[in-house]
Amino acid sequence: MLDITHNLQTAASAAIQELYGQEVPPGGIPVQETRKDFEGDFTLVVFPLSRYRLGKPPEVAEAIGKALKESHPHVCDFNVVKGFLNLTLEDNFWREFLARYQKSDEVLFRTEGAGTTAVVEYCSPNTNKPLHLGHLRNIFLGYSLTEILKANGYETHPVCLYNDRGTAICKSMYAWEQQNRQDTPESTGKKGDVFVGDYYVEYAQMHRKEVEQMMATGATEEVAEKSVPTTTGINEMLVKWENEDEEVRRLWQKMNAYVYEAHRKTFERLGIRFEKYYYESDLYKEGKDIVEDGLKAGHFYQKEDGSVWVNLEAAGMDDKLLLRSNGTSLYITQDLATAEHKEKDFELQRSIYVVGNEQNHHFKVLFEVLKMLGKSYASNLFHLSYGIVELPDGRMKSREGTVVEADDLVEEVRSAVEVATSELGKIEGLEEAELEKLYDTLALGAIKFFLLKVDPKKGMVFDPEESLDLKGHTGPFVQYSYARMRGIERKAGDIAPFTIDTQAEESLHETERALLQRIFQYPNVLKDAADNYSPALIANYVYELAKDYNRFHRSCKVIQSDMPGTSSQRLALSSFAGRVIQAAMTLLGISVPDRM
Repeated sequence: MLDITHNLQTAASAAIQELYGQEVPPGGIPVQETRKDFEGDFTLVVFPLSRYRLGKPPEVAEAIGKALKESHPHVCDFNVVKGFLNLTLEDNFWREFLARYQKSDEVLFRTEGAGTTAVVEYCSPNTNKPLHLGHLRNIFLGYSLTEILKANGYETHPVCLYNDRGTAICKSMYAWEQQNRQDTPESTGKKGDVFVGDYYVEYAQMHRKEVEQMMATGATEEVAEKSVPTTTGINEMLVKWENEDEEVRRLWQKMNAYVYEAHRKTFERLGIRFEKYYYESDLYKEGKDIVEDGLKAGHFYQKEDGSVWVNLEAAGMDDKLLLRSNGTSLYITQDLATAEHKEKDFELQRSIYVVGNEQNHHFKVLFEVLKMLGKSYASNLFHLSYGIVELPDGRMKSREGTVVEADDLVEEVRSAVEVATSELGKIEGLEEAELEKLYDTLALGAIKFFLLKVDPKKGMVFDPEESLDLKGHTGPFVQYSYARMRGIERKAGDIAPFTIDTQAEESLHETERALLQRIFQYPNVLKDAADNYSPALIANYVYELAKDYNRFHRSCKVIQSDMPGTSSQRLALSSFAGRVIQAAMTLLGISVPDRM
């Protein structure tokens, strides 16, 4: 039944052969779901058949419609709008679909990716600051994409690359050395990543002050930026680090340890797990070796100052620096090594980098360099580029300390959830532990859904208040719809299970048909989400499914003692919708509560 589209194409092909004596392959007859503003279940698009000179599209559609109504076991009616043939399937098709698949996983999973490995690299945090709102979009996109690919049959491997070295962490280390050398997270009462991040902000303030002072003596800003003690200090520290200076390495390990433990707690609360962590500090030397080998092989060139570059003119890009003149590496240096390690660890058949769109050029360069080096896996790499997240009052800036930290955001939304849930007054009888779990479930559901419902390629504004609207395009709206379904199941009592032999006392209500049609779409939406690397397709589908369910709930009384057949059918439909909602929300990393 799930292949009804192909079935209709085959039947239409046979009808054309019978009517016009023309052989038209089924694949050449487009069939799609009927738009909601037209009557019908599936639409056969006749315009592409014009090449066969069968006649005017409306007349051809009328003829095919009559033939299908007479010959197809499920087509009970049709209408023609210009060159579009809208087909209505009989109630029994939808009842059979409900009976056959209401408890089957066949609707919830696909197998196209079977035998294909997909590595999803996401989060990629620095060890100089806490995770913030921008990281949350990255994290939730990466997690959801991993689950979507898995539901399509792929063997998925979520990995995280820690940017744990370089100038950014040196800035926090330098500021700590200059300002204190005594404080710890414990002594200040701060979470480890907040502690280190505060020193990163402190460095920016020190640096700006020094630049302004030098500019006041007549220096240009460009000269001042490169010459002030804060700049020379972190450059010297980075060189010492790469030369494995013991004192610098000890401080680096200590500062990073604070951050790793703090991030671990945040990941745990968000429900995020990585199969493997990569660390820039483990890879940068291998990256430098790859660059040196490429230089020897003639792929790259060296300038007089000793820096190593790649000529990308053939790819339509400017030359790219691969190694600095002082021998230190850059992000792309270790990204070359990371790609090699992922190939060795997982044999890259698909490797997806979830990174913001400000790095679009970086990944174009990286992929081009890997192709230049003759890496067989270079054609299997994909950059899932996503837009920045802003707050209603503007963009966040780490150096200025204006970011919204992930932990603080979750707490803010959770507090709002607690207030709103209490005001609704529908949580009587829940134990304290159940309430705490519910508040976390709703808060994380609100944040995740709001960040995932927007096409990844688009920038967005995150509004905490809007994310909680029980009547809006939100996670809590979908969660509340699911809780309503579960409530109906609890009240159902001993209603007989629905089977194809169950005789309903009424024809399908239009909202029952619409809900069944929406459920029927899920396997195709699941495939599209994997093909397009877009969790937004799942988020928006499940929102529409919840809306269809609520229309059904308002229009149809599910449990009716005088109509046991109809009650059995509607209860099965309600539970089926619940299963799909739960499956789809799980792909978004969102739990759905039985009560709220």
